[in-house]
Amino acid sequence: MGRSNVECSVLTSATFRQWPSRLTIKKLRRSNLLDIAFKNQSVTEDRSTKMAGVRRVKLGSQGLEVSAQGLGCMGMSAFYGAPKPEPDMIKLIHHAINAGITLPRHLRHLRTTNQRDPYRQGVREKVDLATKFGVKYDSEAMEVSGDPAYVKYACEASLNRLGVDCIDLYYVHRIDNRVPIEITMGAMKELVEEGKIKYVGLSEASASTIRRANAVHPITAVQLEWSLWSRDVEEEIVPTCRELGIGIVTYSPLGRGFFSSGPKVLENLEDGDFRKYLPRFQAENIEHNTIMFKKVSDMAAKKGCTPSQLSLAWVHHQGNDVVPIPGTTKIENLEQNIGALSVKLTPEDMAELEAIASADSVKGGRYGDGISTFKDTETPPLSSWKA
Repeated sequence: MGRSNVECSVLTSATFRQWPSRLTIKKLRRSNLLDIAFKNQSVTEDRSTKMAGVRRVKLGSQGLEVSAQGLGCMGMSAFYGAPKPEPDMIKLIHHAINAGITLPRHLRHLRTTNQRDPYRQGVREKVDLATKFGVKYDSEAMEVSGDPAYVKYACEASLNRLGVDCIDLYYVHRIDNRVPIEITMGAMKELVEEGKIKYVGLSEASASTIRRANAVHPITAVQLEWSLWSRDVEEEIVPTCRELGIGIVTYSPLGRGFFSSGPKVLENLEDGDFRKYLPRFQAENIEHNTIMFKKVSDMAAKKGCTPSQLSLAWVHHQGNDVVPIPGTTKIENLEQNIGALSVKLTPEDMAELEAIASADSVKGGRYGDGISTFKDTETPPLSSWKA
């Protein structure tokens, strides 16, 4: 039997330096679906035949191997309206693991627990765990933290919560621009040496930050947003990762659902769905952005696939070092996303898509003000640090 690579993320892919007024910490106090899913032993069934359609790839150059596509789980419990029913989401997570999907990326609850769940151990033998740290909370705010003491504290909390002795892939979720990245990475390196983590990752880090971090300890993977309408990472970050042998994990490869249904995605947004506040989904931008979606839809019809499959296939065709983690809350969408692995694109197809997805094809930024991205992750020089 193969191993699935499970990520129990400390945060979502959108970490806010200043929490938007329309979203509150209260809405994030959800039970940890992945922890609960660990309790269900149905995940241990033989998956050898089910995994046949999901090829496996090396993630980075440090020895980690995962399936070519993952599952984003943020929308199951936060940021996309009301939390979805736990039984349905647990079933979805098990379906993904049984299908050989790696990196089910999960938003954990904010309430901490020290209980170790013995049921998790049976599943632990069949998964590779990945989790994140990087943000502290109080009742109404969050703070990015790369302080070495917090790195150690967060790791211990994750180990206790998951009931395991080692985390396979440990990400710095957001970069603390008050702490030299070398200091944060030094603590990560110590965790590797102590046997508490195996591989190190970064998320939303600039090219220069990636270089500095990798000089302290080899980086296995960098998470970034990469899709037909988010291509700014191609200029510096992607080439840097490839130069250094670092794998790329892409979140929101379907533009937060835009390339699944275009402007229709806005018709049924629930209260609390943060896409209501993202610039690209605003009325002044959505009409322009819909032009791109229509062109992608027309091309998908000619290719005999859905717009989401075509968009996802474009990400897959960026290289075997790229692992997208599209999110969904429905099994049928999960299976459709897996189907994108079978969509073959010629060099001419890729050129056509890239012409459709030129920089002037998109109006509006990825996020509004106050949200941390790779563009504001430069950290002070190491010489400035005073412990």
